Amino acid sequence: MSAAFRKAAKARQRPHRERAQPAARTKLGLLEKKKDYRLRAHDYHKKQNALRALQKKALDKNPDEFYFKMIRAEVKDGVHVIKQPKDEVTPEQVKLMRTQDIKYVEMKRVAEAKKIERLKAELHLLDAAGNGPGRHLFFVDTEREVQEFDIATHLDTVPELVDRVYNRPTIATLQRETVKGPTDPAHLKKLAQQRKNQYDLLRQRIEREKAMFIITQKIQTRKDLLDKTHKVKVKKETTTGPAIYKFKFQRK
Repeated sequence: MSAAFRKAAKARQRPHRERAQPAARTKLGLLEKKKDYRLRAHDYHKKQNALRALQKKALDKNPDEFYFKMIRAEVKDGVHVIKQPKDEVTPEQVKLMRTQDIKYVEMKRVAEAKKIERLKAELHLLDAAGNGPGRHLFFVDTEREVQEFDIATHLDTVPELVDRVYNRPTIATLQRETVKGPTDPAHLKKLAQQRKNQYDLLRQRIEREKAMFIITQKIQTRKDLLDKTHKVKVKKETTTGPAIYKFKFQRK
């Protein structure tokens, strides 16, 4: 065979390409191509290792070993089923328990609200630091008055008593009487710390009272859901409020 003939025969040869998978056989899996035997072998050995591990676990298991889940588990028609515990209370009993819960939480909330009011009434006696939560605003007519504004002159007192929001006597009163209340820095610092502690306690009690109010609403919502009335959820339950439902109107 001449070299020219071999060259012409080689030119007529087509390159080998992998056959495409027919669309009808896609459901049977990927068509195995060249070197796919490695993937198949890896998958086979992986499954064999898993089966050996399960067999070893079954052989090592003690058949007499007891655990509490055995009491509620059984096999029905070859399927492992866990028995659901039966309700031992009636809907009326659940409703009554929810009512008692609401009354208890509401009682604690009312007691907390009374403590808040009492604490608010006492806080003005401890406001000795001169920087209470409120602000004192003065109104003037022109920008020049703003620049020349003097608080001591406007309040008719001495500059040393301007920072006091309690017992701030005027100059005429100081000429007749002495200053009443604590004036030394150590005593003022102690009163300021007491005031801060009382405000922190007030803030905690207000947050606790709000939390109890939210709990009361959520318990009441769960109690209302026990009624066999058609309802539609309008808003999901959040940390700051109960779920909102729209109930079908019923004439009592």
